[in-house]
Amino acid sequence: MPLTDIQIAPGINKQVTPTGAEGKWIDCDNVRFRYGYPEKIGGWEQTTDTTVVGVARAMHIWSDLDGRKYIAVGTHRGLFVYYDGSFYDVSPLATALTSCTLSSSNGSPTVTVNKISHGLQKGHLLTFSSVTLPGGGATGFTTADFTTNTFEVTTASSDSFTVTMASNESGTGMSAAGSVTVNEYFFVGDAIQKKGYGFGTGLYGGETATKTTTTLNGALLNDSAGTGGSGTSITLTSTTGFSSDGGTILVGTELITYGGVSSNDLTGITRGASGTSTSAHSDGTTVEEASDYFGWGEATTSAVVTLEPGNWSLDNYGQILVATVRNNQTFEWNPAASGALTTRATAISSNPTTSVMTLVSDRDRHLIHLGTETTIGSTASQDKMFIRFSSQEDNTDYTPTSTNTAGTFRLDTGTRIVGGVNAGSYTLILTNTAAYSMRFVGPPFTFGLEQVGSNCGLIGQHAVVAVNGVVYWMGQAGGFYLYDGTVKKIPCSVEDFVFTTVDDGDLGLNFSSHDIIYAGYNSLFNEINWFYPKADSNQIDRMVSYNYLEGTWSIGSLDRTTYYDKTIFDNPYATQYNSSGTPSFPTIQGVTSENGASTLYAHEKGVDQVASDGSSVAIVGSIQSGDFEVKAQESGVVTEGEIFMKIRRFIPDFRALSGNAKITINLKDFPSDTEASSSLGPFTISSSTKKVDTRARARAVNFKVENVTTSENWRYGTFRADVQPDGRR
Repeated sequence: MPLTDIQIAPGINKQVTPTGAEGKWIDCDNVRFRYGYPEKIGGWEQTTDTTVVGVARAMHIWSDLDGRKYIAVGTHRGLFVYYDGSFYDVSPLATALTSCTLSSSNGSPTVTVNKISHGLQKGHLLTFSSVTLPGGGATGFTTADFTTNTFEVTTASSDSFTVTMASNESGTGMSAAGSVTVNEYFFVGDAIQKKGYGFGTGLYGGETATKTTTTLNGALLNDSAGTGGSGTSITLTSTTGFSSDGGTILVGTELITYGGVSSNDLTGITRGASGTSTSAHSDGTTVEEASDYFGWGEATTSAVVTLEPGNWSLDNYGQILVATVRNNQTFEWNPAASGALTTRATAISSNPTTSVMTLVSDRDRHLIHLGTETTIGSTASQDKMFIRFSSQEDNTDYTPTSTNTAGTFRLDTGTRIVGGVNAGSYTLILTNTAAYSMRFVGPPFTFGLEQVGSNCGLIGQHAVVAVNGVVYWMGQAGGFYLYDGTVKKIPCSVEDFVFTTVDDGDLGLNFSSHDIIYAGYNSLFNEINWFYPKADSNQIDRMVSYNYLEGTWSIGSLDRTTYYDKTIFDNPYATQYNSSGTPSFPTIQGVTSENGASTLYAHEKGVDQVASDGSSVAIVGSIQSGDFEVKAQESGVVTEGEIFMKIRRFIPDFRALSGNAKITINLKDFPSDTEASSSLGPFTISSSTKKVDTRARARAVNFKVENVTTSENWRYGTFRADVQPDGRR
């Protein structure tokens, strides 16, 4: 019999069943389409054996005026710069805690730092300064033991926390003695997105399984004191369920810490904890135990809310790195400053103190704050739909005058700005429901603002990317969109697969973790990759890729929390997160896997995954076709799927093949049959393989191409087989 070409259209199609997908590819991993044919993706190499603390949520690549190249990585624990093969810690610090005392015990490495209402939690990072230690043999620790290291908080209560030293206490032990200043790493947020309840602008905001509730027995005035406006205690109707070791309560929208319980009183109180505002509360107001509430979130009266993960927006203002903690402050780091690599980022003077994100309008040199304060310096005035931009060439001037170009806008479609991106001649701003184009027009209006789309909101802060003046993003309610002067929904042959959380191995998007989705552009292959968490995951572990020139889609398991195009480097760079990994940078005393670790990779290098020590692991690339059936003519009627087919042999056709590849023939008599029970192969294919004899028989057949070992790479061509009808039974 003559050979038959099995023609398969480029791209993955998951919108149909395998039986209905004749002439289509239905599944793949680590495969892209180029010029209409599938090929294994390129490899990646670990840039350094250093792993940074926390999950990377933002990446930015830029160069200074002298051409030195930098990579900034923002994690949920800090801000780090990669330069010339090494990482440097430029994490900003929070307001210092002064006059803290120390406690220790002989033979133990644990040191307790005593400070009421310190606000630190387990896993937080800090440094010490201004250390004064007691004499008389109370401690064998030296000042340098405290000042030359970074520490991770081991345990925390309302009035103290512990750290682990590099050695045991050799003295008799300190007892609330000495004095140190605690310099906490600026709090970015949680590693994951969570569902919660009630208030959440500070360190609390989640829901406990068994929430203790009571009421105030006496009014609280709007001051820092306790019941009745004086004292250090609060009287409740009942203190049953409240910890004698202290904790946190929620009264209205105010968080209040307490140090203990005495009868029906909470003692050692601190009003307005975790950045909340001190307010007046009437007698009988509901009081909730909030000590076990989840982490970061937003103020709300809703019963169920989404608590945002820690995140950054990164950009460069000239050669200066601009870094904004989501819903918080904006910092800068100047690589040209003296001792820059050992200098931390600092808050930009006169900037808003609370913004969803910032970005730079490159051509006209404005710093733009999205979802920011209506009154600069007032975090309580944050409006998630408000935009504020600096004067041209001055990122510290935000007061509009007749002689500058500073100004504000407020968007009116949607409830919050999710993100935005600079696309060269314009900035596209996306709310949870709409798209706005913002263009520089010059004085007196500075920018022109136009709503360009509705019902096309952005799903996550980093789920958008600009490519050659066109913006692509993943939609809040599903689907993919582009803006090229007009908002268009992109036809997507894997849309149901990505946005459905059941079936297909539950590989669809976990909508409860949508805020961590990251879009990355790969100009080498005209690809936009969206990295997302699958249904049962709270961290990124899947990807969907779109070739915007050829209009093809692919899917896979590549897990990258950030991704940045090659730009000034020869390769794209990306980060991978290990939630149970122990970071190696910065050097942290008492470091655990509490925060996880992120690894930096250079992509599209070689064909394998290469570690920093040069060892390689195979990248398994695979692709599977839909079912095809033999056609037969009986009594003048063409039938398909009615009769069996016999496949005597097939001719492999690789347009490029390094090492070996494998081909598996999957046989089915009925659509519901399990393929694995009747599969043939895998057949090992080399560059010298001319044909493969199979002698296979079935009603429906599909095939899978893959590699399994290192140094293998392939680009497939056309499947040709000796196929003939072989009866009904």
